[in-house]
Amino acid sequence: MLEGIRIVDLTTVIFGPYATQMLADLGAEVIKVETPGLGDISRYLGNGIPDPTMGSIHLNVNRGKRSIALDLKKPGDAAVLRGLIADADVFFHNVRGKAIARLGFDYDGCKAIKPDIIYVHGTGFGQDGPYADLQAYDDVIQAATGTTSLLPRVDDDPRPRYLPSLIADKVAGQYGAQAILAALVHKLRTGEGQAVEVAMFECFTSFMMVEHLRDATLEPPIGPAGYPRQLDPTRQPFPTSDGFVAIVPYTPESTARLLALFGSAPMLGTPEFEAAKAKGRHMTLVYSEIARQTPARTTDDWLALFAENDIPAMAVRDLQDIREDPHLAATGFFRHRVHPDVGGFYEMQPPVKYGAASPRDIGFAPRIDGDGAAIRAEVAARRG
Repeated sequence: MLEGIRIVDLTTVIFGPYATQMLADLGAEVIKVETPGLGDISRYLGNGIPDPTMGSIHLNVNRGKRSIALDLKKPGDAAVLRGLIADADVFFHNVRGKAIARLGFDYDGCKAIKPDIIYVHGTGFGQDGPYADLQAYDDVIQAATGTTSLLPRVDDDPRPRYLPSLIADKVAGQYGAQAILAALVHKLRTGEGQAVEVAMFECFTSFMMVEHLRDATLEPPIGPAGYPRQLDPTRQPFPTSDGFVAIVPYTPESTARLLALFGSAPMLGTPEFEAAKAKGRHMTLVYSEIARQTPARTTDDWLALFAENDIPAMAVRDLQDIREDPHLAATGFFRHRVHPDVGGFYEMQPPVKYGAASPRDIGFAPRIDGDGAAIRAEVAARRG
C-alpha cells in the first residue's frame, strides 16, 4: 500500500512510534533514528526478556522498521540525518521546538535540505498556546483533559484516577498516522510538502469530548459536561451465576425485547419509568433491573438466549485470557513468530484488511543501530 514511501522517524516512547508502526505495517520504509547506546525508551517496556533493549512493547510498536543510532550533536551524525532527510518523503520527530532548532532540524532547516519534505512535529501541546514548552506524558494529558475526573463521576470515589492504558499516547499516534497520510495525499496532488503539527493535548481533548462535551456544547450551556449514559454507575458488567456479562440495550426496541425476556416488560409502563424517562434517567432503572435478573443463569445460557433474540452481549473476560479468544484465534490476530534475536513471541496483526492488497509479512523490530552500517552506506552512495 505504501511501498516506496520513506519516513525518517525521530520519535520516542509510544505516540510517534505507534503512528509510524501503522505506516510500516502498510509497507512504508521507516528508518528509526535513535540515541546511541540507550535507544528509544520503548525498548525497555517489558520484563523478563534476556536482552532488555528488546522489550515486549518494542517488538510490536517498532516492528518493520530499520534502526540507526545517531548523536545529532556530532557533525558527522548530523550529516547522515541530513542525507536521510534529502531522500525522504516524511520527517517525523517529537523533540521540543527549541531543541530541534538548535540542532538545525526545524522546518526551515529541513525544507532547505528537501523542499517538498512533509515535516511532522509531534508535540505535547499546540505550539501557539501558553503550554507550548511543557513536557507531556500520558498521565499529564489524561489529567489536563479532565479524563481523570470520569471515574469519580461513576463510583463516587472523589479521587481523580487515570484510565489504566496509554490511551492518550495511542490516540495521538492514530492522529499522527492520519496526518501523515493526509499530507502524502496533498503532496501527490500538488507536489507540495508542508509542516504538520500533531499536538497530543488537542488530539486527546478532541477524542474525549466527542461525547463528553455534551450539554456544555451550547452557548449558554443547557447542562454540565459529561455523557450521562457513560457516567451512569449502574451501567456496568452484569453478574451471572458464574461470571459477568456485558449487555447493551441501546435502542428502545432492544430494551423492550430484553425486558420481555426477563418478564419485566410491565415496568416500561409504570409512572416511575415514565417520570425517569422524561428526565433522561430511565436507563438507570433498566440497568438495575438487568442486574437483578442476570444472576439466575450462567453466562453461556444468557449469551445463547441473547443471540437468539438479537440482543448485543458478550462475556466479560480477563485481560490474561484475550490471547486465547476463539474469534481472534480463528482470524489469526495473534501470530506466533520467532524473532532472530529474541526467540518466540506473539505479534498482533494489522486490524484493517484491504481488498486491493495481499497480506504481507511484517518485518521484525530492530536492535539499536541494527541497520546503522547499511543505512550509512546507502546515504554515502547517494551522495556519491
